[in-house]
Amino acid sequence: MAWARDEAGGVVLEILVQPRASRTRVVGEHDGRLKIQLAAPPVEGEANAALVEFLAGALRARKADVAIVRGDTGRRKTVRVAGVTAAAAVSALGG
Repeated sequence: MAWARDEAGGVVLEILVQPRASRTRVVGEHDGRLKIQLAAPPVEGEANAALVEFLAGALRARKADVAIVRGDTGRRKTVRVAGVTAAAAVSALGG
């Protein structure tokens, strides 16, 4: 998948976030990125915290292993997850 690539010690995910959705879920691929709807609003880092928590749960990783590398204030984000392979991420996130 174009949105997941292996990197030394983990995986890098290209994500498109839609905050203030009715529920938090993966909705598929959009423009080469994985689209995730978040129930949290984009206020005071709530959406970023919800994204980290969602990805940690879905990938069975610790929250400390999930880091937003780029796009902290935007909808297009690059996220690194330590200890997870791209194949495992694609499988877990329904790609």
